[in-house]
Parts: sequence; structure tokens; C-alpha cells
Amino acid sequence: MNNFFNKSIVDILKFFNSTKNGLSKDGLHKNSDLYGKNILNEKKKKSTVQVFFEQFKDLLVIILIIAGIVSMFAKNVESTIVIFAVIILNAILGTIQHVKAEQSLNSLKALSAPNAKVMRDGVKLEIPSSEVVPGDILILEAGDLVCADGRIIENYSLQVNESALTGESESVTKISDLIDKDEVALGDQKNMVFSSSLVTYGRALVVVTATGMNTELGKIATLMEQTQEKKTPLQITLDDFSKKLAIIILVICAIVFGLSIYRKMPIIESLMFAVALAVAAIPEALSSIVTIVLAIGTQKMAKENAIIKSLKAVEGLGSVSIICSDKTGTLTQNKMTTKQLYVDGKLINSEDLDLTNEVHNYLLTSSILCNDSTSVDGNEIGDPTEVALVNLGHIYNIKEIEFREKIERLREIPFDSDRKLMSTLHDFNDKTTLFTKGAFDVLLDRLKYIKTSSGIREITSEDKQNIIDVNMELSQNGLRVLAFAYKELPSVKDITIEDEFGYTFIGLISMIDPPRVESAEAVKDCISAGIKPIMITGDHKITASAIAKQIGILREGDMAIEGLELNRMSEDELMEKLEHISVYARVSPEHKIRIVNAWQNKGKIVAMTGDGVNDAPALKQADIGIAMGITGTEVSKDASSMILTDDNFATIVKSVANGRNVYANIKNSIKFLLSGNTSAIIAVLYASLAALPAPFAPVHLLFINLVTDSLPAIAIGVEKGRKDILKEKPRDSKESILTKGFIKEIAFEGIVITIFTLFAFYIGLKSGKEAASTMAFSTLCLARLFHGFNCRGKQSIFKLGLFTNKYSWYAFITGVVLVNIVLFVPGVTDLFEVAPLSASNVGLIYLFAFLPTVIIQISKMIRESINK
Repeated sequence: MNNFFNKSIVDILKFFNSTKNGLSKDGLHKNSDLYGKNILNEKKKKSTVQVFFEQFKDLLVIILIIAGIVSMFAKNVESTIVIFAVIILNAILGTIQHVKAEQSLNSLKALSAPNAKVMRDGVKLEIPSSEVVPGDILILEAGDLVCADGRIIENYSLQVNESALTGESESVTKISDLIDKDEVALGDQKNMVFSSSLVTYGRALVVVTATGMNTELGKIATLMEQTQEKKTPLQITLDDFSKKLAIIILVICAIVFGLSIYRKMPIIESLMFAVALAVAAIPEALSSIVTIVLAIGTQKMAKENAIIKSLKAVEGLGSVSIICSDKTGTLTQNKMTTKQLYVDGKLINSEDLDLTNEVHNYLLTSSILCNDSTSVDGNEIGDPTEVALVNLGHIYNIKEIEFREKIERLREIPFDSDRKLMSTLHDFNDKTTLFTKGAFDVLLDRLKYIKTSSGIREITSEDKQNIIDVNMELSQNGLRVLAFAYKELPSVKDITIEDEFGYTFIGLISMIDPPRVESAEAVKDCISAGIKPIMITGDHKITASAIAKQIGILREGDMAIEGLELNRMSEDELMEKLEHISVYARVSPEHKIRIVNAWQNKGKIVAMTGDGVNDAPALKQADIGIAMGITGTEVSKDASSMILTDDNFATIVKSVANGRNVYANIKNSIKFLLSGNTSAIIAVLYASLAALPAPFAPVHLLFINLVTDSLPAIAIGVEKGRKDILKEKPRDSKESILTKGFIKEIAFEGIVITIFTLFAFYIGLKSGKEAASTMAFSTLCLARLFHGFNCRGKQSIFKLGLFTNKYSWYAFITGVVLVNIVLFVPGVTDLFEVAPLSASNVGLIYLFAFLPTVIIQISKMIRESINK
């Protein structure tokens, strides 16, 4: 049996061999054996040790390990220690990131109630929630956390907060009646309760229909287990880049090794030379630098209300082309606000009440008196709809607590889901007055009179039609409407529901959860950045569409659909309409994953926001999962890669700009590392082919890679972002870092540095092999330090600003000091195998190191003038 919402209570009880008195002992044993325990299952996770060793699968890492082993056999201790230190550090960083990401199911389990109250054999018992089985009769009261899915069999004004599952913060008023439909969205199954929801009002008896992994919460757990976290575009690109680079390095090393053997060099020396070249070619510091740049990006974003859990998500944001956003609290303020009022035959704004007009006065009075909420100094207590009415009074300096003390409540009939009305009795204007508020359709049939500024008269069919038309207009604009009426009684008495007839109509008050002020501008920025914003919400289509139109998400030619319509669509039909659908309403977790998948199948990078348990699978499936920090559940935060501390859509757009700038900086850092490494490789290859001595000792190459490379690369990574970056379209996530244009730039810059390094090498050869090596080494070191300024951006240093990145100067000065220590400090010179240099040779080293930067800057200025 399924779809319990459209089955009779008798049939459900019969199906589970139960009664209203609960399961018998036989029935309990049978159902326990059949359905098992009420717990969420968990797949076996990889151990931390397994995760740690998986970090060594990368091809570049394997090459470095081989290089380290060769260095060890060659008794080159310094090289061995440095290589293995870098490898192990990177593995530890990767393991820490993985372990942090594997916490979602633990938070899901924490949502299950520890105990439950049930009826068994007519006896009320409190048992561990894990022992609840289908067929049990749950007793629910205000404050209880529901521990299983169930069908309501007896209802006493039950209200349940299902925000963890549906994403909507308002409590749902439940019913016990059968819903005679084949398909009903989860949020509209009002005769059902679901595991993890909270009872906020009333009480009920419920027959349990699903436990454990069969509950709606269990289905989400299953989806999360099945959902694989997506690699970010940077991870994919770096993986591809590493493979290509590894192959190139292996080929070059093999050629150099072969040439060395051909020139009759000893095998171990040839092997060490090839290893030195591999170490020179592999940018060992790359992964560390990427991690540091991303970490710096996360710190900047944290200051702008975006906490990044997964470092690589920073860059992933820069590639986002689709943002699927929740409505409530992200695009809107998550606070009901009065909008328009229909009073005295006119539709006015909530700020335009005239309290000298008796009808206006009666409307405001009834909205405050027939109300249980308070709002004092920003501390709001009560139903969001009632709080909005109290805040309406604040516009007119009416403090609800003082006002209610002055006009005391004498009697009341609380709101309930059957009547859809609330009534309170007061002594008002020396008359015993019954104020009532409630659903428009219910109150309309109970009206006898209408209050106008001309006096009270009998309500006509034309009056009623006008009220119906206004209500329709407000509802179509996504506004929630409450009707207000009153009735004068002869004296104070105990009021009953029989008194709730023969009313005098006062007016209508409409409310909405308004868009955030900055949402429209953020949506506009998205569209100009080539990003499509989509609203996915558990709210009704009319309300969602109204907000989406207001902020610019739902534009001309766009569609809004509900979850049930999405169910009826085939995959082909969805793919055909996908680009035109901007609003999805009344959706389930499966719908959210389907929407994300559909866009990913079109090759788009998708960001998904969410705050509820129901959002967690889609947050995990999306390329970038974004959880809400204020309203978000722990499950959604664990499943996400980013948390918004202000729950604000505009923060996502800022983060996209940051992500794009971070990627640009990482790419510039890679360009700096590869162009520098290219110059070393070409110099070594040239020396091998020309049968010249090796231009660098292995220790030189290690120094260059691990010291003079790292600091400028990190400095490039913190370059200030371009303000106009959001005017560009998102980059193609499938595009490799090594594009033709990028490779040409690396080759050109690498060759220019090589030429001047070889000039220094030839001059040094006149003084001997060791002097040549020292001059080549020091020229290359300093040239790469100068080259750090070239790689700050595409523009020339004069356009970027010579002193706008102070870290570039810190890196340059530190690098120059370290090079000079290696060249001139006794003891250190021996360690790094450098020869003494004349003053003229030192001058030539600095000149040859600086000239490549002059040439590269001139080429940039020529390109800038051509582009103009």
C-alpha cells in the first residue's frame, strides 16, 4: 500500500493489522520482523588511512616519489627529504578536506526523536523511537518531534512545522480527512505527518505508515548516499593538466637520460640528471600554492558572509552558469509584511490608514486585539502572519501589549483548522464586541452587514462581488489575504462557534514575505554575468511567480511549473523546456536533484541553495552546494560546500565574482610556475643537445622550485580582483588550463628567460664549469623573481599599478635576499655548489635577469595598443 493520504483510516489500520488501541503483541512481532528497526542505515565509509593513501594516486606525485627514491639511492639526502616532505604535506591536506566532508548522515540521524509515545494493546507507553514500527499508534502533542511517517486518525487542531522537509517555515495546519486525489505534493499532504517535523500546536493520534529508510527522511538519506559529490572545474582541469604534464616530463626525461648515456656519462649520474630535470619540470609547489590561494580567497569571502567548507568550491563559483535558489529567506526577507488593505470600499497601502476614519480604526484595532503575537524590540513571538499584523500597528505607534491591557480580552475562541477563524471578545467603545479574523472564503458566507464611513448597512451581493474581486486580485499577486469582521453582543457571555455568524464586514489585509531590497540588483548582476537564476521553492506557484517577476527571475517568455507538472514530463520534454523554466514550485527532494542533473547534462556548472533536510541531496549533487547559515539545518550545512551567514542571494553573486578572480589568479600563478620551469627545461635540453656541461646542479633546481618560485606565485594569487569581472560570461568548465593561447604565452616567456640565462651560462663558461653553472642558476633565479611582476595579470605593470600588490614586492625582496645569501655567505655557498663571482659578472647577472621582464612588458603594451 502507498499514497496513504488517499486511503481510509479503516483500510490503513487493517493493512497493518492494527486498531485505534494500537498493535497487539502478535501484530508487533510480525511488523517488527517485516519492517525492521526505525533507524537510518549507513554505507561503510572509507577509513582515514585509506583516504590518506588514495592521495598518492596522482601521476605527478608518482613521478616525484620515483625521483625521491632515485635521489635516496644516489645518497642525495637534501633532495630526498624535500621531495618527500612536499608529497606528505599535500596528502595530509587532502585527507583533512575529505574527512570534513563526510558528516551529512550523522546530522540526519540527529534529527530523529530519541523517544516516542505510543498506544499498544490500549496502554500508553513511552519507548525508544528506534522501536516504533508501522501500525503503531503515535500520540503527538505540542513540542514533540515526529519520529516516523504516519496518517492522522484523530486531530485536535494539530499544527506541524515541516520546514526541514519542505523548506517552508510556516506551520502546516493538519486534517484527518481523506484527500481524494491520486497525486499530491508533499507539502499538501495535510492528513499526514513526517519524520523530523515538529509539532507546534494541538495534538493528534497517528497510525505509523513508514519507518527508517522508508520515511521521507529515509528517502533523503538514500538520495544522499547515492549522490556523488561533483569535482569542481579546477579539480577536473588540474587533473587533466597533471596527466598531460606528466607525459611531457617523462618523455623529456627519457630523452635527456638517453642523450647522457650516448655521451658516455655514468648511469647513476645520467639518472640523477634526469631526476633533477623531473624535479625542475614538476611544479611541486603548485598544489600547495593553489591551496594557499584558495584559503586566502575563503578568508576574503568569510568577511563578506560566505563561509567556504571545501576550498576548491571558491574557484568552482567562478564557473557557475546556473544558480538554483530557494525563495524564502534567500530571495525574500523571511518575514511576513502587510502590503495592501481593502477598507471602506478602497484598496490602500498599509502605510495609508487614516485612524480618524472609524472603519480604518476598527480594522487596525481588530488586527491587534484578535491576535496572540507580540513584537518587542525586534523579538518577535508567534505566528509570522499575526506578527505582521502587530508590526502594522507599530507603523501607527500602537504597542500591542499596552493596547491589549487597555482593551482587555474577555473571552476567546482560538483558531482551529476546521473553522479557519479566530474570535476574541472585548469591551470596546462601551460595547461588548466580538472581533473575528480568518480565511476570506469562510468569513464571507457569515457576513450580514458592512461598515463604511457613511455608516453600517446590510451587505449586498454587489458588495460581496467587489470583495471577491479584490481578494482575487491580491491572491493573483501572490499575497496572503485575511478577512476581518466584528459583531456587537448584548452582554459579556461565554461565546461559542454558534456566535460566529451575522457579522459586520470591516476589511481585508494582505501580506507577503517581501523580496530582499538587494535581490533585484543581484539578479540583474547574474544575468549580465551570463548566469541564469532559477527559483526552486516549496511555496505555491502563484506566490513564487509573483516574487520571481518582482525581482527579475521570471521574465517574458519564461515558465513557472509545479512539482506535479514536472513529474509528468519525460526527460526529453524537460530538456526541451529547461532553458525557459525559471520557477519550480511545490517541489520534492527528487525534483531538485532532477533539475540539477538536467542542467549538468547540458554541461552547465550549477550552484544550488537550500536550508532544509530536503535540500541536502541536491546540495550534494550540485557543483556548488550553498547552505543557509541562519535558517539552515545541520544536514544542509554538512552537505554543502559553502554556507551563507546572512542567508542572502546577493552574497552568492559577490562570491561568484570572487571565484572568478581567484581562478584568474590561480591561472596566473600556474603561468608563472610553468614559464619559469619551461626556461629551466629548455636550458637543460639545449646543454644536453649541445654536449655542454649541465647548467644547473640538482640542488639549484630544488632551490629555484621550492624557494624563489613559491613566494611570487603566492603573491600573484592574492592580486586584487577586477571590478568588471562580472561583465564577462562564465568560462567553459570543460576548457583546459592549457589552451593554445596560454601555451603560446608560457613558451614565449619561457624562451625569453632561457635566452638570457644561456647568455650568462656562456659568459660563465669562460671562467670554468662551476662559474657557468653559478651564473646560469643565479640569472634564472632572479629572472623568475622579476617575472613575478609580469604574471600579475594580462595587462602591463603600468595598467595594473606598480605598487598595487604589496605582496609581490615582499616576495621579490625576500627572494633577492635569499639568492644573495646563497651567492655570497660562506658555508651556504658550499652547500649550494656556487663559485665565487667577479663584480662585473654579478652586474651582468642582474642585467640578464631584468631584460626578459622589459621585453615581456613591451610585448604587453604593444598588445594593449592593438586591442584598442
